[in-house]
Amino acid sequence: MRHRKHRGALGRPTGHRRALLANLAAEVIMHGRIKTTESKARAVRPYLEKMITLGKRGDLHARRQALAKLRHRRVVDRLFCDVAPAFQDRQGGYTRITKTGFRVGDAAPMAVIELVEGSEVTLME
Repeated sequence: MRHRKHRGALGRPTGHRRALLANLAAEVIMHGRIKTTESKARAVRPYLEKMITLGKRGDLHARRQALAKLRHRRVVDRLFCDVAPAFQDRQGGYTRITKTGFRVGDAAPMAVIELVEGSEVTLME
């Protein structure tokens, strides 16, 4: 039975949703934080945590898995060289979601998703 199984679709077809999550995760990896809607932030959080865990593993297979999901060599290089080593001693919880109010146009709840402090990741502005 599939009762109560609907969650996390974000109102998009599968391909669009996968591309959205990959792009949001890539932006967080490159810039350290992004501002988006709460639902998108909640959806990208586990995706991003799994990518950072792959980066912490650091082997070739993990790099290829990350490249298959993120699809940008520059982003994967940054993940494996800068972001993941900063979280080497941390056992999860690499991101933080902070609610920031409502968007002016449609009153959508907004949030900032960012990599947690304590990591020496240099932000690219």
